[in-house]
Amino acid sequence: MKVDILQVAREHLPGIAALETVCFSEPWSENALGLFLGDEAVAFAAVHGETVLGYIGMLLAPGEGQILNLAVLPEARRQGLARALVARLIEEAERKNLAALSLEVRVSNAPAIRLYQSFGFQIAGTRKHFYRRPTEDGLVMIKPLAPKSDV
Repeated sequence: MKVDILQVAREHLPGIAALETVCFSEPWSENALGLFLGDEAVAFAAVHGETVLGYIGMLLAPGEGQILNLAVLPEARRQGLARALVARLIEEAERKNLAALSLEVRVSNAPAIRLYQSFGFQIAGTRKHFYRRPTEDGLVMIKPLAPKSDV
């Protein structure tokens, strides 16, 4: 199956909103997902034909990025899509010369924690009761990025 990793555009938002409802207990609306079309954020979608199979989004702040969401359709999991999305986001963060990336992940989400650790994210702390439905702590994970030298 050919999957393209594309920068999120307006036409991807309905598919991403549908994906949110499948993957999260508190899904973002299509309107809220519009955040990823602005200058303060960046997002990528894994697309097969017209179908959004997964996406990742990051909010930008001076010198750093905060990964907000990563989701892959259940039937498309374990095919490397999450890995490809994280890799593409890190590539973009490095292109933007960000110093670090951070995120929160449910403490029970062992596959996601392992994925992030495989990219060099380290556990930096815990946010008590960060998640709802069900209530659960969130691990804060940080990945320092090497600044590009101006040679």
